Amino acid sequence: MDRRESLKALLIGSVSTGVILSACEQQGDKAPIGKGVFKDYGRTSDEVIRDESLSKETFFTPAEMQTITVLVDIIIPADDHSGSASDAGVPDFIAFIAKDMPQYQTPLRGGLRWLDVHCLKLHNKVFTELPAAEQTKIIDQIAFPYNAAPELSQGVAFFSTLRNLTASGFFTSETGIRDLGYKGNQPNVWDGVPEDVLAQYNLAYDEKTLRECLKPEDRGTIMTWEE
Repeated sequence: MDRRESLKALLIGSVSTGVILSACEQQGDKAPIGKGVFKDYGRTSDEVIRDESLSKETFFTPAEMQTITVLVDIIIPADDHSGSASDAGVPDFIAFIAKDMPQYQTPLRGGLRWLDVHCLKLHNKVFTELPAAEQTKIIDQIAFPYNAAPELSQGVAFFSTLRNLTASGFFTSETGIRDLGYKGNQPNVWDGVPEDVLAQYNLAYDEKTLRECLKPEDRGTIMTWEE
């Protein structure tokens, strides 16, 4: 099972436990949060006002957003089926969550700082200045909690939080929904009462019913009834 499939399993298996941010109030997608995107999306007027207010705030610095973008693409890179986490707008999703749910601010900012300090100690460079291979090597040290060294516990906690947020943002975006193959509710084909049952009761469909009701190819079309 590859990383993307593992995250799908994580997301699907965590619906009832709240890992998908049950308190999260918006879904991430390609469009950045802000600039008038809050309308006609099932919110009360008070909630819209709050969302617009949050959209005007900035929590992460440009450097922090750069690091977040690199990290989420390590977690969910682009593949043959869909784009990467950043393609799906996950960095903007995480930036919004940090404002909408302030309890994430300290763990995320503290984790980003820990990561840069850790990289400075090892390579005298911050995380985003390292080659991709070195970035992956460092992430591998904190991505598997049961195998991580005790002194990396802060990094492990940070990365676990970021991974959950990344999976939540990606698999609730348009890109992620397509990647999951989720189609939503689909109308079933109904081709009427079986012929043997109709024959048992000496019944048959009239031409009007056959014409208007028993057309499987039109099952997704809303019926307009004749007067």
